[in-house]
Amino acid sequence: MQLATPRAVAAVVFDLDGILVDTEPFWADAKHEVTDANGGHWRADAPTAMLGMSGPEWSQWMHDDLGVSLPPDEIRTQVVEGMLRRIREGLSLLDGAGRAVASIAARWPVGLASSADRPVIEAVLEATELSGYFRAIVSSDEAGRGKPAPDVYLAAAERLGAAPEATVAIEDSGNGMRAAKAAGMGLIAIPIAHTPVDTDVLAEADVVLTAITELTPEQVERALGL
Repeated sequence: MQLATPRAVAAVVFDLDGILVDTEPFWADAKHEVTDANGGHWRADAPTAMLGMSGPEWSQWMHDDLGVSLPPDEIRTQVVEGMLRRIREGLSLLDGAGRAVASIAARWPVGLASSADRPVIEAVLEATELSGYFRAIVSSDEAGRGKPAPDVYLAAAERLGAAPEATVAIEDSGNGMRAAKAAGMGLIAIPIAHTPVDTDVLAEADVVLTAITELTPEQVERALGL
C-alpha cells in the first residue's frame, strides 16, 4: 500500500466561539432574552440546536421553532444588539488563546471562520486585541450555508490563497468539525466542556487537544501528517 504524501501547511483557520473566547453562553442568553420578550417558548436544547447556524438560519429557526413573533431579520438585529451589549460589559480570551494565535501567525497565514455575525466578530476582536493577526475573517452568512456545511472554511482558505487540503482548522464544536472535514482540511479538535461532541465526530479529528494552551506549530503540522 502506498502511503499518502504529507502536505505542507499553507494556512491555519481558527473558529472563534469556544476556541478563542467563550461566548456561547452570551449567545444563549441573548437569544433566550429575545424569545421571552416576543411571545416565544424557549427550549433547553435550543443553544445546541443552533450551534453552527449562520445568522439567517438561526433567526429563521427561532421564528419557526421557538415561535418568536418578530420577523427573522428583526430577531437577528435584537440578538446581535444583546450580544454587543454583553461583549461591552466584559469579555476575556480563553487562557492561552492569545499566545496560541501569535505563535501560529508567526509561521503561517491565519484566518477566522465563524458562525457569528460580522458585528459580533469585530466587537470580539476589538475587545481582545487579536484583529491584527488575521489576514482573512469570514462570517458564515457571507459565505453561504452555516456549519456543518464547509462554505465558511472554503471561503477563508480562498481568501488566504491556500488550498483547503493544505489548511488546518481549529474547532471546538461537532458541527464546526464536520464543516472543516467537509472542506477537506486537517482538523485540530479542542472540545469545550459545555459543547457536546459526538465520539464519532471527534474520531475524525487529526489531532485532539484538551485546551488551546496545548496548541503549537508542531501540533498544526501533525494535523497534516508532517
